[in-house]
Amino acid sequence: MTVRANVEPQRLVEQVIAHWRGLFARVLPDRPDLIVVPEACDRPRGPSRDKLNQYYLVRKNQVRDFFAEVARENRCYIVYSAKRALPDGTWRNSSIMIDRRGNIAGIYNKNHPTIGEIDKRILCGKEAPVIKCDFGRVALAICFDLNFDELRLKYVKAQPDLIVFSSMYHGGLMQQYWAYSCRSHFVGAIAGRAAPSQIRNPLGNVIASNTNYFDCAVATVNLDCALVHLDENWDRLRAMKAKYGPKVKITDPGLLGPVLIASEHETIDIDAMIAEFELERLDDYMARSLAHRLKPGNMEP
Repeated sequence: MTVRANVEPQRLVEQVIAHWRGLFARVLPDRPDLIVVPEACDRPRGPSRDKLNQYYLVRKNQVRDFFAEVARENRCYIVYSAKRALPDGTWRNSSIMIDRRGNIAGIYNKNHPTIGEIDKRILCGKEAPVIKCDFGRVALAICFDLNFDELRLKYVKAQPDLIVFSSMYHGGLMQQYWAYSCRSHFVGAIAGRAAPSQIRNPLGNVIASNTNYFDCAVATVNLDCALVHLDENWDRLRAMKAKYGPKVKITDPGLLGPVLIASEHETIDIDAMIAEFELERLDDYMARSLAHRLKPGNMEP
């Protein structure tokens, strides 16, 4: 949001809260389980750096507490992404997961701030928590983070159900790469309308996006899913589909080799289906392929 440069700090806080109250009203009728907002969601455009610093000192936790109130009243999770002060006087660029009761479920501090942020005394985070929510396990990243394998590889190992990306830039192909390599759904909330805010599945495919007409994207995603490679799974996939029909969904992106399988069954989850038909998960297949390569006699001298 853009405001006049000379608005006094507390009035500015009130304008920011009113701005987000209006935006939340657009998505709350869908009764979402999770709302994600962009990086620096409560940093208005217009005031000078000095005015912004005065605003932050007055704002404190007022906007965060408003987000918590919305989460509590609507029984949903909300990711609040903003610059915040710590008790020791240092600053972080953080994404805070607020749970359905309005409590803080976890905090992620941007591991890779830009040089400009660091020079403005925003310290680099060093933890990459995976936050347990009642719908699944969630990892977070912020803007410039998307460029660094150090963080991505931590999430590859952790394999969260969902990666939440609050940002000032889109990231281009890196969104798809992170979703696929981490085997996770990916939600990218991007500031402004110059680049889309999108929801991706673990294949990296976009399943929802905002548009030039609507500045929010809403979708129902099924986190009860897994990636399997088609090699040696063709007959097993056919048998699974023959038995469960519309209760199992198989998504083929084409060209890649792996497919996404998701259970739509009321009582049988995807792990049970995988066990029943002895499907081989993508990562297990890749590990077996590497091990087979290293067996005696399989490599040129």
